[in-house]
Order: sequence, then C-alpha cells, then structure tokens
Amino acid sequence: MFAAQDWKDYELIDTGGGEKLERWGDIVLRRPDPQIIWPLVKETGAWKEADAHYHRSSSGGGSWSNTKQIPERWTISYNGLSFHIKPTSFKHTGLFPEQAVNWSWMIEKIRGAGRPIKVLNLFAYTGGASVACASAGAEVCHVDASKGVVTWAKENLQLSGLGDRPVRFITDDVFKFVQREQRRGSKYDAIIMDPPSYGRGPNGETWKLETDLYPFVESCMSILTDKPLFFLINSYTTGISATVLKNILSLSLARKFGGTLTCGEIGLPITASKLTLPCGILGRWEA
Repeated sequence: MFAAQDWKDYELIDTGGGEKLERWGDIVLRRPDPQIIWPLVKETGAWKEADAHYHRSSSGGGSWSNTKQIPERWTISYNGLSFHIKPTSFKHTGLFPEQAVNWSWMIEKIRGAGRPIKVLNLFAYTGGASVACASAGAEVCHVDASKGVVTWAKENLQLSGLGDRPVRFITDDVFKFVQREQRRGSKYDAIIMDPPSYGRGPNGETWKLETDLYPFVESCMSILTDKPLFFLINSYTTGISATVLKNILSLSLARKFGGTLTCGEIGLPITASKLTLPCGILGRWEA
C-alpha cells in the first residue's frame, strides 16, 4: 500500500457507514465512498457539523447540503503545489489527494534524471501530475477531452507559481491525440495515464478498460524515446488488481526496455481509526 502521508492541508478524519469525513484546508466535507463497507463507530459532532454533505439520489447523481456558507472554490497546497478545490455535482472536488504519492515519486525521478525530460499526461483531469512534473523541471503535455478540467488545470499551474513553465494544454480525445503524435514523430521520456473504466468518444467510439488498455499502452510505446524514464498507469476501476497493471507493463514496457516494475494499492491514512482507506491502484515502470 502506498499511502499519502505528507498532507497538511488535507486530512481524512474518519470513515464509516459508506461515508468519509475529510478536511480540505479549513473546510470539512462529508462524502460517500464505495470502499467504506464497515460501520460508523460513532457519529460524533464532527460528522454532524460537516460544512457540506453530499447526498446520493435514488434516481442517480446527488446533491450537496451545507450547514454553513462555504466558498464556491478555495485553495489547498501540498509541498509547494497549489490546487483549486470545488465541490462538484458528481461528489468530486477536483483533486484526488491519494495521488500525492505519485506526484512525489515523479518529482524525484525527473529531478534525478540528469537530463531534460518531456512528459505526456493522458486523461490528465485537473492537472495534479502535470503541475508536479512541471515543478520538477519537466516539459509537459497535458491532454484531456474535457475543456472545463483543462481550464482548471491551467489555473492550478498558475496557482503554483509555474505559469512560465513549458506546459502545453490540449483539449482532445487522448487516443486520437496519440495517433497524431505517432504521425508527427513526437517523442516523450515519460507517460502518465489515468484511464476510465468506460468511455465514449465524440463520434460514438467506445472505450472499455479490460479490452482496450493493453493495446493503448502498446500504442503509447511508439511515442516514447529510446531511453524513457518512466511509465505510470493509475486505475480506479473496480475489480482490476494492481498485479494486472504490473502484468501489462511487464509484457510491454519491461519486455522492450528492461527496467523495474512496481505495483500496488494507493490510499489515505484515516486519523480516527489509524487504518488506511484504499483509493485505487497503480502500476509503475521505471528505467
């Protein structure tokens, strides 16, 4: 288990009964989480006094109820990186704090490379990994199909004082983008991807992680340099083991380049119980 231990502006206060209680800066949120299948030991005042509570709807989706007025969005920081937080209508906040374990790892790899590093971040969301890599001195290409989250990522880069760094923000279908980069002969030293379980493109194209991840990884290998630095796959797909990601990287990256493979769960420490909440899996290849 890789647990994000170094946060000061974020805290997973408690969990139970299908929900988690979190502190984001000075604001406490109460949200559902499908991994939390154990009971809530005691619904203390902190649970009842959360600044905002997300309630699922029986018809799908859900909504927030507030116990006090909170900002539309606010800022939290992690080791010098800053991010806008905004409760969305689909319960997310624009940041996955467990990913800090990957940010720290990538920063260390880039700073220790001893050469210029060019990173491609696919399914890049609001840019946590892009900001981290830029802070370490990498040239970054950030690609996501959602215009809104790409704008959010640009704001996070500016918030972190990195607006002058060489980061390209691309709003595009990641598969088509990779195909064009192949035709252009573009090359990257590192690739990051956080693919969804299912997806549908603008022209009806479908994506299913179980059938499409391996060929997509192989496709991405064609735009790696001859001496790549790392390749990282994150996944939140239920039922997929971290060992599956390791096997995919073993049959693709490691077969061609050698190197080292690491896989495992990522999670967040729970203050009240001293347990760890599993939040997803990762597979890492590194030279």
